[in-house]
Amino acid sequence: MARTTKAAPSRVATPKKRDREVLDAAARVFYQRGYSDASVQDVADELGILKGSLYHYIKTKEDLLFRLLLETHDEIYEILEEVAALEGLDPLERLEIYIRKQVEYNIDNLLRVSVYYHDLERLTEERRKQIVARRREHEQWVIALIKEAQAQGLADPDLDPKIAARCIFATIIWTYRWFKKGRDGREKVASTCAAFALRGVIGKQ
Repeated sequence: MARTTKAAPSRVATPKKRDREVLDAAARVFYQRGYSDASVQDVADELGILKGSLYHYIKTKEDLLFRLLLETHDEIYEILEEVAALEGLDPLERLEIYIRKQVEYNIDNLLRVSVYYHDLERLTEERRKQIVARRREHEQWVIALIKEAQAQGLADPDLDPKIAARCIFATIIWTYRWFKKGRDGREKVASTCAAFALRGVIGKQ
């Protein structure tokens, strides 16, 4: 629908929007330069602001990385909650939707996901443990779905759910390394990854 009036530009971005802008800029800089070689000044330059202005949001460069990874986990946890709330699905149907949505998220956020897997180990131990704990929430949820599918006779009963879950996440995660916009179709890749992962869970029946 066409707009009849042009809204005046906002002089000051809302905190949430500004936080997103800061973290998006950090993701671009860390992806392009590498976290180790990037500086707070580089992120400020990317935003077009003074370096001192960034210290309203952070104290150190690591704060940027940590907040970026936390926000990424907040967003992917929303996917888990959304899929878990769907009604009338068997565990494999639920798992298929989860995998597809996770792959789509990775494709839509390639820079952030790349930084996540390249630079997670750059965090201090305590912060790294927090991120890994968030990741394990997803792993435990997928393991529970596989076990439920086995109990219902929908999955290979001899399958080790923990190993199968790791294989599923490998399928989800690795897309960030090879997906090319314009070459690979987003929906096709997501559906193919989901079908591939589920076939391994179902096995020969």
